[in-house]
Amino acid sequence: MTKTGFYWHESTFWHSGGNYASLVPVGGLVQPTAMGGLPENPETKRRLKNLIDLTGLSGELDLLDAEPATEEDLLRVHPQSYLSEFKRLSDAGGGELGQRTPFGPGGYEIAKKSAGLAKAALASVLSGEHRNAYSLSRPPGHHCTPDTPMGFCLMANIPIAIEAAKAAGLAKRFVVIDWDVHHGNGTEATYLSSSDVLAISLHQEYNYPPNSGDSDVRGEGEGEGFNLNIPLPPGCGHDTYVRAFDRIVAPAVRNFRPDAVIIACGYDASDVDPLGRMILSARTFAALTEGAMNLAEELCQGKLMMAHEGGYSEVHVPFCGHAVLQRMSGSNIVAEDPFELRISGHQPTKRIQEFQNNWVDDLADYFAG
Repeated sequence: MTKTGFYWHESTFWHSGGNYASLVPVGGLVQPTAMGGLPENPETKRRLKNLIDLTGLSGELDLLDAEPATEEDLLRVHPQSYLSEFKRLSDAGGGELGQRTPFGPGGYEIAKKSAGLAKAALASVLSGEHRNAYSLSRPPGHHCTPDTPMGFCLMANIPIAIEAAKAAGLAKRFVVIDWDVHHGNGTEATYLSSSDVLAISLHQEYNYPPNSGDSDVRGEGEGEGFNLNIPLPPGCGHDTYVRAFDRIVAPAVRNFRPDAVIIACGYDASDVDPLGRMILSARTFAALTEGAMNLAEELCQGKLMMAHEGGYSEVHVPFCGHAVLQRMSGSNIVAEDPFELRISGHQPTKRIQEFQNNWVDDLADYFAG
């Protein structure tokens, strides 16, 4: 078994969201920004790759490309009608699908590449090529339902990877732990009626999508009890997230006993992210990664795959991602988080509050009861 796999390709950095200023189209009174484009831009991912190259961490990883997901792979999750419309617009130079999900020329092929990276990363873990693996997928995927893209997500990367693994006979039961600050509604929609995928979403309450991610959505039919939403109030930090992981996530995963652990790895719960209102630092993501690795080691021979999701701070995502990859690989190469003192310093609001403790404990009691 070799190093931690790191799946990436330059083409995913070339995905374009068009001429936007933050979340609104440029035009009228909306002036273009200096950098231009949507918050979901290539720089957060490119700068993560640059940082692991600069520190030398990439030399301790197994850096790999992968083939795009095939049409057969896509059709296991997405209907032909959606794929055909996506490809038609992509071939015509780009357009917009779903709830304001724009893309430029070649967007369809880039999205297939992104899904292919996730597919290959999961397959490499399940086949024993890597003990764990990270997919630097872009565009992201956890908001994309089978027939509706949204929230910058154009294909459901993780479900595509899971269904490909099932079809190849590599595994049967999966847990998806989503710690992106936004609700993983796409994964939920894909597996709401399924009992072989436990979907867990740890997110800021009612951030995005609106009115999504309530704790009482537990699944439907055969999937009843296999969907777990953990909505947290804005302003939660390290201690609250670790408490929620230990009290709610870990027991649910142990009870489910998956063949592999998959993380929808978003970094937008970071303190300096423009699209979230949480206060996590790189050490939080490292702690969550350690928790996920321990569960994988305990339950499924360490089989852990992470797929990159959100995270929109160009300056902070690289340090959070570096901490995750350092922990996954067991490397001694450290990239100190320049925001750690700001986040964990002497500001009282950055410490866990009693109401946050109670919030997590009440959710844990609700799920246990």
